[in-house]
Amino acid sequence: MPDTNTDSKCKDTEIRVVQCRKVPDEDELYDLAELFKVFGDSTRIRILFALFEGDKCVYDLADELSMTQSAISHQLRILKNAKLVSSRRDGRQMIYYLADDHVRTIIAVGLEHIEEE
Repeated sequence: MPDTNTDSKCKDTEIRVVQCRKVPDEDELYDLAELFKVFGDSTRIRILFALFEGDKCVYDLADELSMTQSAISHQLRILKNAKLVSSRRDGRQMIYYLADDHVRTIIAVGLEHIEEE
């Protein structure tokens, strides 16, 4: 059975520190499950990849992804609620961008995982 404290064996890498954490409480587990559900839709993943390139308005996202503005807006609302995307007003338009570097990290680790042999 793995050691559950954070002694020196657990401080070798960032991954080990995560493995050595105690099981989160029910609220944290629920929130984590909800976060991962957001990544369960390929349209939302496509939007995140589009935002990797830079800040964009709904019109630009819809054009780039060949989707309706309504569909993009719906998915952006879900991404904003999950704190993966943020927005700012520029005149009459809302400009969307990745909330922080954690979003890139989550996607990168996910890609690394599915590309393993």
